[in-house]
Amino acid sequence: MGKRQRDRARAATGTSASTTGGAGGASGTEGAVGPRQPCPCGSGKRYKACHGAPGGGTAYVARPFAGLDSECDLVALRELVPAATAPLPLVGEHADRSVRLATLLPGAAPAMVRPDGTVWLGLQVQHAYGDPSRELAAVLLAALAAEPGETVGLATDPGPGPRLQDLVAPGPLDVTVHEGFGYWLDDVEDAGPEAAAALEQADASVHPTAKLASVPSGWWTHVGTKEHLRWVMPHPEDELLDALARLHAAGRDTLVEGSRFVGMFRAHGLLTPVWDLPVGTGAEAVEDPASDFGEALAEALAATEPLTAAERSARAGLQNRQVTIR
Repeated sequence: MGKRQRDRARAATGTSASTTGGAGGASGTEGAVGPRQPCPCGSGKRYKACHGAPGGGTAYVARPFAGLDSECDLVALRELVPAATAPLPLVGEHADRSVRLATLLPGAAPAMVRPDGTVWLGLQVQHAYGDPSRELAAVLLAALAAEPGETVGLATDPGPGPRLQDLVAPGPLDVTVHEGFGYWLDDVEDAGPEAAAALEQADASVHPTAKLASVPSGWWTHVGTKEHLRWVMPHPEDELLDALARLHAAGRDTLVEGSRFVGMFRAHGLLTPVWDLPVGTGAEAVEDPASDFGEALAEALAATEPLTAAERSARAGLQNRQVTIR
């Protein structure tokens, strides 16, 4: 889900972006940040004067969800997918608690404790303290300790402590994609006209989205007058760029007739290649081509010979078509 959609959803529930912190900023190769570059937390300060300074808060983590089986889907749900939920099984002392992960909660709340004690944890909340995994874990722990009916937030840097990697059970997420934010009212018998109106306005920000079954964390979407495939990939950036350059130079990066590989998003240390698709393609028609491309990509990733001149040129072009969104 893009920033514009999140802002519209927040507006529908009366919550401004300022309640959830600033936006992220650009980072260098593999997510590294130079001391004179803008801090990725969105403060507007240089990194050396913000999270890179002694006592500057939680250290900036370029790839915060690394080590989680669901890393790619977490990035997608946090940055690209409008409305989706997934059970979030925990380990340790909280293993018996029911937690529901959601892309966005009413009012852009970080977390809510429902009347039956179930915790709802929102992903599309930007606290801007440098480590989204630590921030989400802090909110989750606070919600687990809260009473039913409470809404939980994070007003200050949580400092060192458990991260999602310490709390979440191994295994992939079982994601359910929704057509709108109707899941906000799943446990409400009579929401009332105000809630219904807010929900209707929030739903106006949602674009059709589907998770591909043939490849991990490939997402078809229809935004405005365009269809896209956006595929979050776990590979180190330099290795992935080399492999994509080999395929691009060989003309092997077309998915369906009329499609075009247009560039990449970078978010939370991962690259998300993006293809434009002809309108009317639909998600189902991309399943087999995406699977075939995945096999070709695996071969390209395994290649060890130096890039040719054409492949180096293709790589340079791909680097120029990257957009950092977090």
